Amino acid sequence: MIKKRSSKWLIYIPLVLMSIFYLLPMYIMLITGFKGFDEISLKTMWTLPKGIRFDNFIEAYKALAPFMWNSLNMVFPAAIISSILGSMNGYILAKWRFKGSNIIFPLILFGMFIPYQSILIPLVEFMKDINMYGGLPGLVLAHVIYGIPITTLTFRNYYANIPTELIEASRIDGCGLLTSYWNILLPISAPAFVVVIIWQFTSAWNDFLFAVVLTNPQSWPITVALNNMAGSQIIAWNVQMAGSFLAALPTLIIYIFLGRYFLRGLMAGALKG
Repeated sequence: MIKKRSSKWLIYIPLVLMSIFYLLPMYIMLITGFKGFDEISLKTMWTLPKGIRFDNFIEAYKALAPFMWNSLNMVFPAAIISSILGSMNGYILAKWRFKGSNIIFPLILFGMFIPYQSILIPLVEFMKDINMYGGLPGLVLAHVIYGIPITTLTFRNYYANIPTELIEASRIDGCGLLTSYWNILLPISAPAFVVVIIWQFTSAWNDFLFAVVLTNPQSWPITVALNNMAGSQIIAWNVQMAGSFLAALPTLIIYIFLGRYFLRGLMAGALKG
């Protein structure tokens, strides 16, 4: 019994230390956000603020609110559309074998390894040609396309663990390609959808490069607006840190309330193969 307890402590202590280490940036961000401008220096970086003040957060929110709505209007369509397309791709590649499917799947996955920087110029030209440059729809399209490889991989591996006999039975009953997907696989796909939607939400929300290149100032998401809050000469670090916390808040809320479902989706086989 004593050995079991000691072995648990040997596991918990490193985990606690790692958690503290990873929470240090959040600690610095929060305490700096509550400080006055005159309290900020390298010497007082780790010290608690003299009092609780929310004026920094109010000022940051007023500056970032329009751009936060831009981000929300961008990430939800991008996450949902790429998840649906990835689900359909994964279903076809896992359950409807056809000539060339073993080649198409690696080609789709290859998209995950293409750096953003390498396709920026042709992407901008393409967006201009289809009149989607400068607004949120073009940014949504970019994240949908870049999200398809990971969503396809996730759903393909998830559906590969589902017995093929279910699909064969539906074919015998007269179901076609879409009806088999709609009636058989889609109702049991919630774990995989949770995984890919959270993943895509986080990826699109935190993106800066596509956002700063493909959008005009009126369509900037919050990551670009946060970067431009800093002045050219004097930076109000208390307001900047308050804005950083507000920018991180949506993803933090997502993982706090849906993190357990994310783990369940992973354990249900969403990333097995």
